[in-house]
Amino acid sequence: MEPGILAGSERFRSVTLDADAPDTGSVVRRTAFSVLNNWGLHPLVDDVTLCLSELVGNAVQHAVPDGWHSGASRGRHVTVTLRAWPTCLFLEVSDEDSTPPMLPAGDFVLTDDSKASSDALLADSGRGLLIIQSLSDAAWWAPRDEGGKSVFCRFDHDRCPLPTADQTPQPSMAAGPISLPRSG
Repeated sequence: MEPGILAGSERFRSVTLDADAPDTGSVVRRTAFSVLNNWGLHPLVDDVTLCLSELVGNAVQHAVPDGWHSGASRGRHVTVTLRAWPTCLFLEVSDEDSTPPMLPAGDFVLTDDSKASSDALLADSGRGLLIIQSLSDAAWWAPRDEGGKSVFCRFDHDRCPLPTADQTPQPSMAAGPISLPRSG
């Protein structure tokens, strides 16, 4: 059996990356592009690649492993897993920080200056999780038994279904879908 591909109707690919490597983001994007094209999920490539870029970027920028100290000898890691079933694709991005992902607290800013540009009213960062929620059919997170957390996205791919099998395996996750909390 080919490595990374499971028997039955589930397809699986996982890669663990050095969070501090300068090419982590590009490796994730190339991997997603290649895997999704090989699985015949071409219509999902753009949305999945953008969501993975945002999730991995968040992990690289914010994740500090549980129990981490400045003199730690091992580096930080991010694991990206793609699982495809006949009806949907699951993304999982795991890091070693158990801090929950937080949506930014947003306040609508009113100004008396009618000449203020719309760019001046938008935050410079913090929109990644909102983008993920907009592009995916579901997004949630769960703590990992070994420490850290996983953030999940589900993409229903009725536009590009995989060949169906007699029985569709269901994903098993320790924690069920939940809303990402908002900061503030």
